[in-house]
Amino acid sequence: MPTRRSFLRTASVLPFLSRPKSTVNTVTGPLEASKMGLTLIHEHILVDFVGADKISSDRWDRAKVIVKMLPYLHNLKRLGVATLVECTPSYLGKDPLLLRELSEKSGIQILTNTGYYGASDNKFLPAHALTETADQLADRWVREYETGIGETGVKPGFMKISVNPGPLSDLHRKLVTAAARTHRRTGLVIYSHTGPHVPAFEQIEVLKQEGVSPAAFVWVHAQGNNMVHYARAVREGAWISLDGLDSSNVDNYAQTLLLMKENKFLHRTLLSHDAGWYDPAQPDGGSVGRDYTVLFTKLIPALNQQGFTKKDWQQILVENPKLVFYNRRA
Repeated sequence: MPTRRSFLRTASVLPFLSRPKSTVNTVTGPLEASKMGLTLIHEHILVDFVGADKISSDRWDRAKVIVKMLPYLHNLKRLGVATLVECTPSYLGKDPLLLRELSEKSGIQILTNTGYYGASDNKFLPAHALTETADQLADRWVREYETGIGETGVKPGFMKISVNPGPLSDLHRKLVTAAARTHRRTGLVIYSHTGPHVPAFEQIEVLKQEGVSPAAFVWVHAQGNNMVHYARAVREGAWISLDGLDSSNVDNYAQTLLLMKENKFLHRTLLSHDAGWYDPAQPDGGSVGRDYTVLFTKLIPALNQQGFTKKDWQQILVENPKLVFYNRRA
């Protein structure tokens, strides 16, 4: 088991010579997807839960956030992480300029997003999301893809939406429809904070009705469902994101991943912590309570003892993210 250096350093990267080159937008500019390297596919740097009606970047000091969060990124860099997908959505503290500076200072490639977050009973939706059509929302998200987020010039590398745990409401169905129409115009993959299987498969149906392959859909927070549901998602071609890893659930994740391997689902499996973050509502950003490194310090050693190989980790942490973010329109 490799230690403080990348455990994948000696692993060969499987070539995709038959595929054309494609790029993904990072906060510092376009990157060939083949150069994403070891990727954490769902993490956070800063999140502000104040609500869409009160959110403002004036609520935090970027310099102080950088001082607090940069050491965490340096540590990930030492562990061999090349890319971090920062999943904080619009109106929840997404700060492209902060992420760009952290990327430049740390050497880690960071992706940010477009899209709107409907979970938590719509607390984080702007007022116009309630009244605009799916096409009008898609126009907003496409504009960010084409010209950048706000005045920052930073372009999103994916979409982040979310829905409530139960059956889709009309409002949340509209968000999914807007995401589908944005994907058709941009190629951006759709991350959807979802959780249970019922809304996951409802969203997949909406995408198919809109002419979008389920391969463009990442079922975020899929942990806690069972292999029957994962098998259905794999058959559909969707991505299963197990992204709540922490020190308290390592054994559960290990058992799930062993079953994913046994059932030959690893090629559609994504893995991360949903860790962080700086909270502007707390003094000095509060305690960064969730650890970005449990994957390396606990889960990888545990699974290596149970037969996981470099090829398995290469699939989950390098190959799968590269395929998720492969932009078919680039």
